[in-house]
Amino acid sequence: MKKFISTLFLVGLMSMNAQAKVTLTKVEYTEGDKKFEGVVARDSSIKGNRPGVIVFHNWMGITDETEAKITELAKLGYVAMAADVYGKGIRPKDAKEAGELAGMYKNDRKLLRSRVNTALGVLEKQKNVDDKKLFATGYCFGGTAALELARSGAPLLGTVSFHGGLSNPTPTDAKNIKGQVEVYHGAIDPFVPAAEVEAFKKEMDEAKVTYQFTAFSGAVHSFTDTKAGSDVTKGQAYNALADKRSWEGMKLFLAELSK
Repeated sequence: MKKFISTLFLVGLMSMNAQAKVTLTKVEYTEGDKKFEGVVARDSSIKGNRPGVIVFHNWMGITDETEAKITELAKLGYVAMAADVYGKGIRPKDAKEAGELAGMYKNDRKLLRSRVNTALGVLEKQKNVDDKKLFATGYCFGGTAALELARSGAPLLGTVSFHGGLSNPTPTDAKNIKGQVEVYHGAIDPFVPAAEVEAFKKEMDEAKVTYQFTAFSGAVHSFTDTKAGSDVTKGQAYNALADKRSWEGMKLFLAELSK
């Protein structure tokens, strides 16, 4: 019977994908006196509640690429929200400024957790969101943000990091993780060294978190970013195979936990 239901679920997703009517809506919200502007994607052809996925941007803030990710998730039958960690209108002009902004949050995990939990609260209140089926994903800086949301004890069924930073100043906080974790990593990513990877695995193991860690050979940082170029010697480059396989892996992960 379970297999039959699963088959129907997958057929339903394919049908939804074929007839998707995805709309993107900007959502303004606040934390204290600071304003933020996220983007919510939903398929208006689907009736009723469905799982919600919050997507955390890379160090450049919400971009066209972020909106493309939430659009694809909406086509799959989720309500997806691109969270704004930096604040309304705050978008770095270049890599230097992006590094400074992202670094500020990486060095202040309390602030980062506050930002990501506020954003999750906004997603929970969106129309058609099943607040019992929530997920978080993120890219690069956003991968770190998604993991911090999970470590804060947020009610997530699953968390997915794409080439994200894995460091954690307080590794015992992994015991707060309520759902499963999936990490997609570039095997030769110079920005996330082997020691950081091993520390992450130890953190997960000691907290008895159900997780999967996938490292793509030949891939470096930003392997899902089509604008990252192809020169791996720069430490960040697009890798079509890693991009495709990580996306397909995430789709299966979300579908399995959404049942």
